[in-house]
Amino acid sequence: MSLDQDFAEQLAKSYGTPLFVYDLDEVEAARDELLGALPEEFELFFAVKANSHPELIRTLRGTPEHGCRTEISSTGELAVSIAAGHDPGDILYTGPGKTHGELDVAIGAGVRMFSVESLSDLRHIGAAAQRQGVVAQALLRINHVAASATTSIRMTGTPSQFGIDSETLADVLPELRAVAGTELAGFHFFPLSNARDEESLIGEFRNTIEVAAQLAEEHDLPVRFLDIGGGFSVPYAVPGPRASYPKLRAELAAILDLHFPGWRTGAPTVACESGRYLIGASGTLITQVTNIKQSRGRNFVIADAGINTFGGMSGLGRLLPVAVQTDLEPAQKASLVGPLCTPGDVLGREIALPDLSEGDIVTIPNAGAYGPTASLLMFLGRPAPAEIVVRGTEVVSVSRIEHERTWTVGTGPSVRM
Repeated sequence: MSLDQDFAEQLAKSYGTPLFVYDLDEVEAARDELLGALPEEFELFFAVKANSHPELIRTLRGTPEHGCRTEISSTGELAVSIAAGHDPGDILYTGPGKTHGELDVAIGAGVRMFSVESLSDLRHIGAAAQRQGVVAQALLRINHVAASATTSIRMTGTPSQFGIDSETLADVLPELRAVAGTELAGFHFFPLSNARDEESLIGEFRNTIEVAAQLAEEHDLPVRFLDIGGGFSVPYAVPGPRASYPKLRAELAAILDLHFPGWRTGAPTVACESGRYLIGASGTLITQVTNIKQSRGRNFVIADAGINTFGGMSGLGRLLPVAVQTDLEPAQKASLVGPLCTPGDVLGREIALPDLSEGDIVTIPNAGAYGPTASLLMFLGRPAPAEIVVRGTEVVSVSRIEHERTWTVGTGPSVRM
């Protein structure tokens, strides 16, 4: 989404900077495009880690016939999913380090489907299910020994805390089957993120479905639910449209007809998942230039948004290093940096920028994913950015995340950051 510059300046004047703007019309458009690219029988999960704003999650929910379920990895994401109207029974709970406490909370709230990363993970799930007298549905996440992913973020085929190594499945399967309180329901795969192009994505899905069918046959495993992952692409903090997938629906149907002929009637139910694609293009980061300087022949534009606001996960290798681009006509090479007291606070190093002065407003498009909740929000105690939800030019809501220290033992000042 490209935000009109006059509207951006109006919002900045009214609510201050830095701020994020999320357009619900764009969220709905992305949801509808992706659902339209997939076979109509598919389920679609939204990965809440991409953006946990409750209004975005509520909008993605849509209707039972045309909407997204949520995929979560914490009780916080569970709480926001429920607050946004999602049925806990439709939620997929993932992650390699599920604690006994969070499993008790999740199962107590009604979550029944879990992605399983290891035998011990399944045992933890089973114990929590037994404590509450229910049976948890387990999707075995598979870390297949081979992958065709050519993306920068490869999620399978390497040593990892995620998934059961496919070459060990035969040995561990008797113990997996024996875990009380659980039922093996199918497989979960997530081999790649942000596929290079449609052919790469189709190739990876083809490989995933073939592997799932092979494992099911070799080990006599029931597959009632098959999550084949994601990899849908959208630019990150640079101008450009979401990827389109005109061939995907037909290709997926043909592959599934070959390997799982009952899939059209729910044997198995097949699902994909997406985070960035569904909300990335809905967001714009608005920041204000606070200072401009030169240092040894290089230009620096200092803004009030930094890695405490956007791009904080890039240092963890989860995303490519941030290299933002603006919607304005470039006129110089400069580094766009934030206000933090660390040399790592860089949004773009030697990037094309317009001529800017102190007080100018800069808009960064396609910034709806991995923003505030994926950044160093509390570092240096700077306020979180405002988050504005709009439909077109109508402001729907304005909110801000705040942190407050609470005292369990002893007493102290009430400080909100």
